[in-house]
Amino acid sequence: MDERFFILVPIGSVIALIFAFIQGRKVLGFSEGSELMQKISRSIRQGANAYLKRQYTGVLLFFVVMFVVLGIMAFAGFLTPFVPFAFVTGGFFSGLSGFVGMKIATAANSRTTQASSESLDRGLRVAFSSGTVMGFTVVGLGLLDLSIWFFLLKYVFYANLAADPAEQVRAISAAMLTFGMGASSMALFARVGGGIFTKAADVGADLVGKVEAGIPEDDPRNPAVIADNVGDNVGDVAGMGADLYESYVGSIVATIALAVAAGYDYGGAAVPMIIASVGIVASLIGTFFVRCKENTDQKVLLAALRKGTYVSSAIIILAAYPIIYYFLDCAKHPERIGVYFAILSGLIAGVLIGFFTEYFTSQTYKPTKELAGSSLTGSATIIIGGISLGMMSTVLPAIIVGVSVLVSFFCSNGAQSFAQGLYGVGISAVGMLSTLGITLATDAYGPVADNAGGIAEMAHLPAEVRERTDALDSLGNTTAATGKGFAIGSAALTALALIVAYTDEVAIKAPDFIFNLNITNPPVLIGLFVGAMLPFLFSAMTMRAVGRAAQNIVVEVRRQFREIKGLMEGTADADYATCVDICTKGAQKEMIAPALTGIISPIAVGLILGVNGVVGMLAGATTTGFVLAVMMANSGGAWDNAKKYIEEGNYGGKGSDAHKAAVVGDTVGDPFKDTSGPSINILIKLLSMVSIVFAGLIIRFALFK
Repeated sequence: MDERFFILVPIGSVIALIFAFIQGRKVLGFSEGSELMQKISRSIRQGANAYLKRQYTGVLLFFVVMFVVLGIMAFAGFLTPFVPFAFVTGGFFSGLSGFVGMKIATAANSRTTQASSESLDRGLRVAFSSGTVMGFTVVGLGLLDLSIWFFLLKYVFYANLAADPAEQVRAISAAMLTFGMGASSMALFARVGGGIFTKAADVGADLVGKVEAGIPEDDPRNPAVIADNVGDNVGDVAGMGADLYESYVGSIVATIALAVAAGYDYGGAAVPMIIASVGIVASLIGTFFVRCKENTDQKVLLAALRKGTYVSSAIIILAAYPIIYYFLDCAKHPERIGVYFAILSGLIAGVLIGFFTEYFTSQTYKPTKELAGSSLTGSATIIIGGISLGMMSTVLPAIIVGVSVLVSFFCSNGAQSFAQGLYGVGISAVGMLSTLGITLATDAYGPVADNAGGIAEMAHLPAEVRERTDALDSLGNTTAATGKGFAIGSAALTALALIVAYTDEVAIKAPDFIFNLNITNPPVLIGLFVGAMLPFLFSAMTMRAVGRAAQNIVVEVRRQFREIKGLMEGTADADYATCVDICTKGAQKEMIAPALTGIISPIAVGLILGVNGVVGMLAGATTTGFVLAVMMANSGGAWDNAKKYIEEGNYGGKGSDAHKAAVVGDTVGDPFKDTSGPSINILIKLLSMVSIVFAGLIIRFALFK
C-alpha cells in the first residue's frame, strides 16, 4: 500500500472546515430582519453564550483533574506518555465543534425568520446552511484530530517501529483510542447539561404558560420563553454535535485498533480514515441537492432533505468498492472484498433506523395519529399510549442492528477468521457515520427552525410567515427524531466495536490473561446485571434533575405572572434573564452526578470484578442502553408530534381538552427525548472508553483476576 494515500485524510478535514467556513459566511450574509427580531435573537445568543461559558469553566476543572490522574498513571507505567495529551485534545475538539455549531445556530435563527418572510425555500436554505456548518465542523475537526495524532505517532514518536508495521499500528491505535475518552467526557457533560437546561425551561414554560395561563407557545409574555429557545441551542446543537463527534472518531479509532488483530496492518487502518474522508466529499455534494418549492407540505420538504442524504450515500456506495479493493489488497486476498458489504450494511442500517423512527414519531403515520386520538380520554391514556408506543418501536431497530452485525461479521470472513469478522462490525459503524456531514446538517437544522418560529411569534410577524416557520419547525421535529434514532444506532455499533477493542487492549497489556466470558462465570454474570442497571440509574438521575430544575422555573414564572403588573396584558416585559440564570445554575449543578457515574462505574467494576466483569458490564449496558434510548426517544417524539397533530385542528384543536392532555404528554416526553434518551448514547460509549484507558490499572489491582 502506498502510504502517500494517508494525506487524503487531512485533505478531507481541510475541505470540510473550508466548506463550513464558506457556509457560515453565507448564512451571516442574510438579513437579520427588524430591530425587534434582532433584539430577540441577541437575547437568545447571550443566554446561550452565558451557559456555555459557565459549562466550559466547570468542565475545564474536570479535565485538569483527569489530566493529572492520567499523568500519574503514565508516570507509573500503566499508560503511554501521550495519553493525557490525547485525552485533552479529544475533549477540546469535541467542545469546539459544539461551540461553533451553537454560535452559527444562534446567528441563523432571526435570519431564517426573515428569509421565511420572503419564501419557504429561502427559509429552508438559510436553516439548512447553518446546519451544514455544524455537520462539516464536526467531521472536519474529528478528522483533523485523528490526522494530527496519526502523523505524530507514525512519523515522530513511533518511527522506530517502522520495521514492524503491525506493532507500529498497534501502538498508534492504543494511543489514539484514549482521545476518544476525552471526546466522550466532553460529550457527556454537553449532552446532560444541555439536556437538563433545555427541558427544564421547556417543561416550566409549558406547565405555567400553556396549561395554567392558557397562552400560546413562544408567547413573549411567558418569562421562560427565551430560556426555552436558548435550550434548543445548548441541548440540540452543542449537545448533539459533541455526541456525534464522539461516535464519529470512536468508530474510526476502534476499527483501526481491530485492523491489527485482523491481519490488515496499515491497509486496514487506512480504510476507515479514507472512507471518512471520501464521506466528507460525498456529503458536500449532497448538500447541493437540498431544494424545495413554495407551498409544499411536510412530505415534500422531508423528501428535499432526504435527497441530499441519499445522493451522499450513493456516492459512498460507489467509492467504497475501489477503496476496499486497493487498501485490503483484494487482488491477492479476494475474500477480503466482503468488507465492502459490511460498509453497505452500516449505511443501510442507518437509513432503515431513521425511516422506522420517523414512522413511529411523525404525525403523518398511523402510530402518532392513534396516540393523538388517545388524548380524547385524558392525560393518563395518552401517557400510557406513548410509553407503549416507545416500547413497541424498539423491536425493529434492535433487529436491524442485530442483522447489520451478523451481515458485517460473516461478509468480512468471520466464519474463517473471528478477528476479521469483528473488523467488519467496526467498519459497518464507520459506514453508517460516513455521511455524517449531511446527516448532522439535517438534524442541526431543526433547532434553528424552531427558534425561527419562536422569533416569528414573539415579533408578531404575519400569519403567512408563521405558517412557513411552522412548516420548517414541523420538519425539524421529524429530522430531530430520525437524527436521534441514527445517533442511537451508530452509538450501539460503535460501542460494540469498542468492547472488542477493550479485549484487544487487555490482550496487549497482559498476553497471558485468559478470558472466561462464560455466562455462568460469577464476575461476568454480576457485570451483566450491573451493566443492565446503569442506563436505568443514569436515566433516573437525569430525569430527576430535569424535574428539580423545572420546579424552580415553574415557581419563578408563577412569581412573575403574579408580581409583574401588566405582564399578562402584554403592557410590561418579562424578566427573561432570571429564568435563563436559573436553568444555567440548575444544569451545571445537576449534570455532575450523572457524569461521574459514567466515569467511575467501569473503574469500580473493574477493580472489584476484574476484566471479565468489565466485559459483562459493557455488554449489559450496551444492550439495555440501546433499547432504553430508542424507547425514550421515540416515546418523547411521538408525544410531541401528537400534540402538534391536534394543534393542526384535529380532535378539537388548540385549547380543547384533548390538546391539554396532549400538552401534559408532551411535557412528560420532553426529558425522555431530549435529556435521558440521547445521553444514554454517550454513556454506553464512555463506559467502553474509560475501560480501555484504565485497562492496565484494572489488570494489576483487580480483586478477581
